[in-house]
Amino acid sequence: MIRSSGLTVHTARVLRSQAAGGVVVDPRGRVAVVRQWARTWSLPKGHVEAGEGVLDAARREIHEECGLSDLELVRELGSYSRPGFRHGLPELKTITLFLFRSPAATLRPRDPANPEARWVARDSVARTLSNPADGRFFRRHVLPLLDVS
Repeated sequence: MIRSSGLTVHTARVLRSQAAGGVVVDPRGRVAVVRQWARTWSLPKGHVEAGEGVLDAARREIHEECGLSDLELVRELGSYSRPGFRHGLPELKTITLFLFRSPAATLRPRDPANPEARWVARDSVARTLSNPADGRFFRRHVLPLLDVS
């Protein structure tokens, strides 16, 4: 809060965070998506913990949200930032995603905040994702790679 000439201006604190996750593809070419807080659909991802690298965080989040651990890393897909809210404050989240292949077809979420995971046809992923920025990133940077593999 800043006070000047009797005027009070509230300055908003913006949290900045780093998240990591993945686009996980099964042997049939489907992509794993997760339901968060029983409200929204997302790629499996979450905040990077202190002292954790982004690749390790991506693998951990995929395991927690999908139950998958036998993942083959294909490549890093890049990062993007999007606004949101966390703890009632504005947040600018930078998300780094990796492309993985999984031989497993059974999804078993372990995280109660993400109670459901399902395989979705790659052409349906972008419109399944609840956040428009996630859908744009998938459409522009991921789908072209999946179409050639």
